[in-house]
Amino acid sequence: MSILVNIVSADEEDVEAIGESQHPVVEWSGIEARDIDTAKIVTLHCLLTGDGLEDAFYVYEPVYVSGDEGLVVLRIPDLVMEKLAGLEEEAIERVGEELAATEEFEMNDWPVEEVIFLVEELSALARLADSQGQAMFVWMHPLLT
Repeated sequence: MSILVNIVSADEEDVEAIGESQHPVVEWSGIEARDIDTAKIVTLHCLLTGDGLEDAFYVYEPVYVSGDEGLVVLRIPDLVMEKLAGLEEEAIERVGEELAATEEFEMNDWPVEEVIFLVEELSALARLADSQGQAMFVWMHPLLT
């Protein structure tokens, strides 16, 4: 099963609207991706913060769930957003390379360049969210194949 993912910058009160949206990046600033699951997000969290995997998983309880479709919305913690926003070009490349070498990304054969590009996009989105006083949300919609 594939997962369609939109990661957006939005106000806290937009959570329900994001969850009910069919395509959040049309309504909010953000990026589209495929097959970014909670494990991949938590792995990035751990790389950026040094938190343990188990502790980090607890932070990613869904803030919105649509039971009939399996759709969930997660909120990226402020600390992770701050770390992403503060990454400079060299650090983006290093984090991308480290992330690409993790089991979660290697299992799905993600090329290193794609992972670095993802980190670069996330960093830019985090800077935008920070400058607008917004949060980052991950909209995850399972696709039946």
